[in-house]
Amino acid sequence: MGILQGKKGLILGVANDKSIAWGVARAAQREGAVLGFNYLGDQMEKRVRPLAESVGAEIIAPMNVSEEASMDAFFAQVADTWGELDFIVHSIAYANKDALREPFSQTSREDFHLALDVSAYSFIGCAKRAAPMMKTGGSMVTMSYLGAERAVPGYGTMGVAKAALEASTRYLAADLGPQGIRVNSLSAGPIRTLAASAVGDFRKLMDKSARGSMLKRNVGQEEVGNTCVYLLSDLSSGVTGELHYVDAGFHVGAGDPGVA
Repeated sequence: MGILQGKKGLILGVANDKSIAWGVARAAQREGAVLGFNYLGDQMEKRVRPLAESVGAEIIAPMNVSEEASMDAFFAQVADTWGELDFIVHSIAYANKDALREPFSQTSREDFHLALDVSAYSFIGCAKRAAPMMKTGGSMVTMSYLGAERAVPGYGTMGVAKAALEASTRYLAADLGPQGIRVNSLSAGPIRTLAASAVGDFRKLMDKSARGSMLKRNVGQEEVGNTCVYLLSDLSSGVTGELHYVDAGFHVGAGDPGVA
């Protein structure tokens, strides 16, 4: 019996087999969860569907978090298929690549709105729709990064979006707590993902993170997945509003000159 045996949950934001969300999905399936996935567009479906099918997903459906109607349709399908929901994992973020490469002071209003909408508001929108299906309580987890707290070179607008995401986690935890719904965020160390490719000098960032961490290494997809599964399970029943780090101890160390 796994720690998620009998639970139904959504893994939102898988892009390919390198995604942090895919590490979570594998760990959740291993622990007995029944899963559902979203995808954005036909090209992404070609990547996501085979992965989702490999873990026996019961829901594989389109959802564009920038469109209210698309979100409504996705969660309506979840309600029709399952009726009730035990957890969601939100691993959705986006910022214009050019905006990340330019000095932060040059960020346009349009790029700022886009990053905040997709990377932060989307969690609120998902939580609003998922909460009514969590009739006996549940767990929501979103993915953040240290760039929400420190000025990480090349992270710019996304760092501000992640800061908003972390604040949203706390307010959602306060709002949904009386319903027995726990809301937490997970701050992983740098991992090579499709999204990470947009961050300038990412290889240097990984090297600095490994040198500056307590364990003198970077973390892996599986380690993040295992920690997230703990936050989704009843083993963390007393944990909410928390920012949980999985970064080999980098955030409590002296750090590296490359991270302010």
